[in-house]
Amino acid sequence: MQKLGNMSILKRLGTTAVLSVAMICSGPLSAQGLFDPVVIVNDDVVTEYEVEQRQLFLTVLNAPGSSREAVIETLIDERLRSQAVDEAGLTLTPEGLEAGIAEFAGRTGLEPDEFISQLEQNGVERATFVAFLSVGLTWRDLIAGRFGRRLQITEDEIDRALASSAGAGGIRVLVSEIIIPAPANRRAQVEELAREIARSQSEAEFSDYARRYSATATRDAGGRLPWQPLAQLAPVLRPLLLSLAPGEVTDPLPLPDAVALFQLRGIQETSASEREYASIEYAAYYIPGGRTQAGLSEAQDVRAEVDSCDDLYATAQGQPEETLVRETLPPADLPQDIALELSKLDPGEVSTALTRNDGQTLVFLMLCGRTAAVNQEVAREDAAAALRSRTINTYAEGFLAQLRADARIVTP
Repeated sequence: MQKLGNMSILKRLGTTAVLSVAMICSGPLSAQGLFDPVVIVNDDVVTEYEVEQRQLFLTVLNAPGSSREAVIETLIDERLRSQAVDEAGLTLTPEGLEAGIAEFAGRTGLEPDEFISQLEQNGVERATFVAFLSVGLTWRDLIAGRFGRRLQITEDEIDRALASSAGAGGIRVLVSEIIIPAPANRRAQVEELAREIARSQSEAEFSDYARRYSATATRDAGGRLPWQPLAQLAPVLRPLLLSLAPGEVTDPLPLPDAVALFQLRGIQETSASEREYASIEYAAYYIPGGRTQAGLSEAQDVRAEVDSCDDLYATAQGQPEETLVRETLPPADLPQDIALELSKLDPGEVSTALTRNDGQTLVFLMLCGRTAAVNQEVAREDAAAALRSRTINTYAEGFLAQLRADARIVTP
């Protein structure tokens, strides 16, 4: 089934991208020619145009490392990787490129053509994306071929990895939340408000903002959530919270039709091991009207009629197929806003904090269940895969460091 009113991260961040490219072009570098060399790596030139395009690409994706200095360092590394790939005689087939584009686009919920169209609408050339993707794919093949034979993971190594993780305690966190609806005509205003909230100096101040602006069920409680296991939270949120001290607030987190902020109120280690989940099953029933009184009233009526995800099929009977979506996904594959809401729910519980279609459609979101990753054979396979990944990353980093040490890197 298709999701109703799906909006890509690219479109949601379009305003940010336009502002960012304006900042890039209005700075002191505007007098510099777009195709002037910024740095020469051996005999390959990195141009000003490439730097600006990569900055814009990362900004549109809301990805880290978009500063000028970070982008130049990344492009130097990519030139070195590309040179090593060429020396090895490796090439990327058209089929391999198309598969890579499809995989990357799929992470945003878009078809490849839609994804590239969104990039181009935000000023990012197709060639910029293709260059970024091609280097990554061919480098991966080079590293696998060069070091793959060294990745013999022994049963003893797997046993030690499992033993070190099995005895580890868990972490639980005490968090407050604010999720502010942000339709397109109010996106810039909401982002400005979110930046103001992010500067909150106390729990009381953050809670006051939550009561005034949040769309979640916790707004009356000042956005305060009870203690939660860190492993149950959305993957995107875990590293953000671990980087905070109690009382601090995350940077605004862009979501479809909304902006979210979280304040860490407390963090504790527990004696119980964290339970990891292999998959999360949820149902999303789409209600016209968004967060209007009519839409919220219908959501209340539906809530009174259903106790489980199965009950929603009767509610959706006779309506278009896309009105009800039920999916089972690994936690990392869940859309960010859905993952955030599901992390607060028990099976059968409901959230009505989210919207789609630029705020015109209310999402009646229900958690169906969580499947724990408890299969011992799968655990051993995962441990072996993690060891291989860690080992090959170490080889790759060492190889790149050697390429850097041997390279002629000149700034004109």
